[in-house]
Amino acid sequence: MNTFLPKDVIAQYQSAKDRRSAWEGVWQDCYDFALPSRDSAVRGDSLGPRRGDRLFDGTAPDAVDQLAASIMSQLTPPGGRWFGFSVGPDVVASDRAELGAALERATAIMQSHIERSNFAVEMHQCYLDLVTAGTACLLFEEAPPGEPSAFRFTAVPLAHAVLDEGAGGRLDVTYRRCELTPAQLSARFQLSVEAERILGSKDRRSDQRLAVIEAVIPDGNGYRYVAVAETHTDRDGEPLILAQGRFASSPFINFRWLKAPGEIYGRSPVMKALPDIRTANKVVELVLKNASIAVTGIWQADDDGVINPATIKLIPGTIIPKAVGSAGLTPLQAPGRFDVSDLVLNQLRERIRKALFVEQLGQINGPRMTATEVLQRAAEIARILGAAYGRLQSELMAPLVSRARSILARRGEIEDFPLDHRFVALDYRSPQARFQAQLDVQNTLMWLDSVRNLGPEGLAAIDPQATARWLGTSLGVPVELMREAPATEVAGAPAPGLAAFAASVDPTAAPATAGATAEAVLATFLRQLTAPETRGSR
Repeated sequence: MNTFLPKDVIAQYQSAKDRRSAWEGVWQDCYDFALPSRDSAVRGDSLGPRRGDRLFDGTAPDAVDQLAASIMSQLTPPGGRWFGFSVGPDVVASDRAELGAALERATAIMQSHIERSNFAVEMHQCYLDLVTAGTACLLFEEAPPGEPSAFRFTAVPLAHAVLDEGAGGRLDVTYRRCELTPAQLSARFQLSVEAERILGSKDRRSDQRLAVIEAVIPDGNGYRYVAVAETHTDRDGEPLILAQGRFASSPFINFRWLKAPGEIYGRSPVMKALPDIRTANKVVELVLKNASIAVTGIWQADDDGVINPATIKLIPGTIIPKAVGSAGLTPLQAPGRFDVSDLVLNQLRERIRKALFVEQLGQINGPRMTATEVLQRAAEIARILGAAYGRLQSELMAPLVSRARSILARRGEIEDFPLDHRFVALDYRSPQARFQAQLDVQNTLMWLDSVRNLGPEGLAAIDPQATARWLGTSLGVPVELMREAPATEVAGAPAPGLAAFAASVDPTAAPATAGATAEAVLATFLRQLTAPETRGSR
């Protein structure tokens, strides 16, 4: 965009906010029934002890917590390497080893900064918003020098974020409205003398807040940034600009759980289960009321002119007078049936847990699973959540790693390499992303087992060292533990390391020819890889 006037920014913000208003009622219901501790995420205010006063059933809040924790452990586990850089297909063979070592070093540095930052805390809050409202916003900023980490993360509530899609169809147009104190304003923005005079920051009370609108809008190959004061204008009558600049990558990372065609904001699993959540909440409310009646009882009395309900106290030792021939005070049978309500409630809770993937992602209460059972469980998770995880990789993980790379490259801690997937590629190494690699390893081991039965001719088609390196790469083994591939090999000579491996397996074996040694080593290697698994805990 050629012009970036502050009045246009405020007008675009108001227009996007008006379009967002259609979602606010649904979001508020989702937070009220599934995440009452963050009900201010939509309203923007805090009701303190009144939070959760409409909630009677805790099935949905518990399921939301479990789903958010499961997504974090599957995609971005704290302390685990869930991403990495690998050598692209266009790199020549002579440079692959050196480039691979440099990329592993860059991965380790970036992972160290993420672990030292507040990523785990803020990312979990974003996952809670994602599961509840279907849309989440993460602010990824560069920390000031001297901080333990170069990264600083902030989970932006939906009450503060107004989103829109850019020209490319990505959710990368972000407006954030926040209210800052004078101290926060001075710390975040380098205000000019004129801005200080207009805002009167020095004369404002320390608890008085100023409304600020920040906008990040795509502009060519980068993003334009501007921050304006919502209620203050400059000498020309334009909204006062507090800061402006340009980013190579957007500091706001917006991501969705599920996107319907023609919609901007995402849809969440809580929205799908909201009718059952409301019904279960009402059933529990009625059960509690019925239980209070069953405990305290309902009483009836004849109007015999003797009993005075205002003076009756139902305490031990009470004497209640009654007229001759009157039934006195008699209990009224409660009409409710607890067995029917329990049956309905159990069905509702089961549907809520199924909609929020509690059974699929929950812990297994049983003996330790075998490798085959682990793969089957991973396949089931991939089938159910593959679409959502794929969207999160595209909208969350890729922009996050790209911005982290830009920040560290600007600081000079890593090389400024492009993520073009030709020379440098981004690898997703999270537990969920490793599922396909596990399938490839399983298929490769089956192929090796089949080739072993073909005899020497079949074994001659296998490169043991290349197979071992591929298995190590697929299983996430660090590159420093694997020997580099030799540049040239003498025709007919055994691969380096085969003789030593054979000696370690069978030290008493007599020397053999190169072909026999390679065949024996490979057969032993295959037997160890394809040994039948044993059940039971170890």
